[in-house]
Amino acid sequence: MKKRVAKFILEICVDSVESAVNAQSAGADRIELCAGLIEGGTTPSYGTILAARHNLDIGLHVIIRPRGGDFLYSGSEYDIMRRDVEICGECGADAVVLGLLHADGNIDLDRTAMLVEYASPMHVTFHRAFDMCRDPVQGLEDIIAAGADRLLTSGQKNSAIDGVSLIHQLVMQGGERIIIMPGGGITEHNVEGLVKATHAREIHLTARSGIESSMIFRQAGISMGGISNVPEFTRKIADPERIKSVIKILNMI
Repeated sequence: MKKRVAKFILEICVDSVESAVNAQSAGADRIELCAGLIEGGTTPSYGTILAARHNLDIGLHVIIRPRGGDFLYSGSEYDIMRRDVEICGECGADAVVLGLLHADGNIDLDRTAMLVEYASPMHVTFHRAFDMCRDPVQGLEDIIAAGADRLLTSGQKNSAIDGVSLIHQLVMQGGERIIIMPGGGITEHNVEGLVKATHAREIHLTARSGIESSMIFRQAGISMGGISNVPEFTRKIADPERIKSVIKILNMI
């Protein structure tokens, strides 16, 4: 596949190989592979990572997050993360995506730096754990000191659009030392304004649409996750047309 040459890099967050292939076919530059997107993303299975690598020519970044919830990890959880980093390297991933905090809200610099070292020569993105840190200015300096190549952030807001002011500040603060990549609530309807306001050159989004299950029999009154408002017979996948729309907009800026 001929690689798109552009001044923006588009990363699509996916939770399936089907979505990863859709993103590639639409022209995305890379994917972030996750499981459990309803929890903000957790580490995908070994089989999913292998299948994604087998089916992709574009960049494959894999999230390393052993569970949902906070980013304060026990020793055993950290050991799982370290092994998952190694597995990603064995599977041919280009980068891993991770984030760790201390209980006081500061970046866990030491263990982040060790995971960066374990990951080499893969690149490392520090994910939106940053958005839960106490001090974004010092937090960015700690992430740079730990050796991460990139920071994914919504600007410490629920969406990157709401966090645009901090994202721009981080882009200026980071300079050439680290890539600041906005993510969170970005769509074809707001991406132009966001990149113009922040001067970011890498963008992270899902661009998903819902598709209905092919199941004919549908058991009523039961939810596998115990959450009644989560549909059991609809799932979301990366939508190639929405991704193409974003690329078209970025190419015109």
